[in-house]
Amino acid sequence: MISLSFQGRNALVVGGSSGIGRGIAQALRDAGAATTVWGTRVSATDYEQPDELARIAYRQVDAADDAAVSRATAALDRLDVLILCQGTVRYDRQEFEIETFRQVVDVNLNGMMACAAAAFPLLSRQGGAIVTVSSTAAYHATRGNPAYNASKCGVVGLTRTLGQAWVKKGVRVNGIAPGYVATKLTKVTTEHPDRLEAALATIPLGRMGDPAEMAAAALFLASPAASYIVGQTIIVDGGMTL
Repeated sequence: MISLSFQGRNALVVGGSSGIGRGIAQALRDAGAATTVWGTRVSATDYEQPDELARIAYRQVDAADDAAVSRATAALDRLDVLILCQGTVRYDRQEFEIETFRQVVDVNLNGMMACAAAAFPLLSRQGGAIVTVSSTAAYHATRGNPAYNASKCGVVGLTRTLGQAWVKKGVRVNGIAPGYVATKLTKVTTEHPDRLEAALATIPLGRMGDPAEMAAAALFLASPAASYIVGQTIIVDGGMTL
């Protein structure tokens, strides 16, 4: 039987300070991995419920800053699992402004490539795995958020291409595309009863997803249980995109 234990492995979760990323970091920690999180704030105590990051190392790294990513990666001795979960969104039609569009794409897409490229030598040495976190937004229009949508489409394509390019170098690349999950990025929906009701009506399971459910899919893809899966993005959305 193939185990989902990550005992003895080193994992890095970029964007793991909150939401889905935090759920994945907790799951990796609980599965035995020595887990590190990169976030944008000075320390883990600057986030809500910092106790949830107990026994997880934290480092302030701006994933959209190539130099910062290179410095932080150079400080790592070993890496077996890389989770790329950084993401941002701007509401009120701000993403139609080209400067804001660029900022969102820099975080959501360009930053993912920067982190993946910087970590590739370490991962190749260990026969490691990368798991990207995109969104079901990659499979449908998102009125009012062109940068978020375009960047998530880009992540799905990046996952396919890096999966094909790097598997012969010993690095498997796959991804997950979450649907509606209750996080700070979805408060625009969860904190408005009418919007929440409309969203739930589109989900066959009839409820929002939980970060722990996204983590389960991510850990599967990062584990030997997914050893023959390359370049794929698994949709984890309660059936919403059906």
